[in-house]
Amino acid sequence: MKPFLILQLRPETEASDDEFQAILRKSGLSVGEVERIRLDQQELPADLSLGDYSGVIVGGGPGCVSDPADKKTDIEARIEEAVMGLMPEVTKQDFPFLGCCYGIGILGHHLGRVVSKENYSEDVGTADCHLTEAGRSDPLLADVPESFHAFVGHKEAVQRLPEGCTHLVSSPTCPFQMIRFGENVYATQFHPEADSDGFEVRIGIYKHRGYFPPEDAEKLVEMCRAADVHAPEIVLRNFVRRYRTTA
Repeated sequence: MKPFLILQLRPETEASDDEFQAILRKSGLSVGEVERIRLDQQELPADLSLGDYSGVIVGGGPGCVSDPADKKTDIEARIEEAVMGLMPEVTKQDFPFLGCCYGIGILGHHLGRVVSKENYSEDVGTADCHLTEAGRSDPLLADVPESFHAFVGHKEAVQRLPEGCTHLVSSPTCPFQMIRFGENVYATQFHPEADSDGFEVRIGIYKHRGYFPPEDAEKLVEMCRAADVHAPEIVLRNFVRRYRTTA
């Protein structure tokens, strides 16, 4: 099997490792079936060819593509440049791609700079997600309930559907929870890999990063422990099942 390329953007090792294990666990992939690149520590190979992979999965991260350049750390700017550099070829080839949280910002920014902090940010917690008519027939949403809860937490969001995209999942607080460009390029605003334990880890790591008042951390942990979030991981499993290819 050609490996899946997993690109990670989190500079905190604990958060990055937890996310990586969650992606493997929820998708059904093994370590031997993926190539992991931590973009905070590694550069993309100069000779990287999408044809060497079954698909690309991009994890979440603390950066915001809509921030002005002088507001981004050197690491955030370097990570953004690396991922954005892949998007022209991904969209040109309509190559299997799944961007999770930060990934929808990357796709929306590449397709039309439609990402900002103007509307639709969501506090750390769960969103009430609903399949659109197009979502009901999309293969990545097969077996996903018509309504489901998903973990979210983001400062920026897609403000309008980019040209060439199909709207797949919405929520009252953020309309564009999942979109598809062409037939094979997907992105979610929610976290398909996240479960209660994983989000509890992130709350501890990011409690001073402006996502929520630090004094709310304990309350948010309790919320995570009480949440019933299982449907989003089906998106990851369906992505892998659909795009597994042999070398």
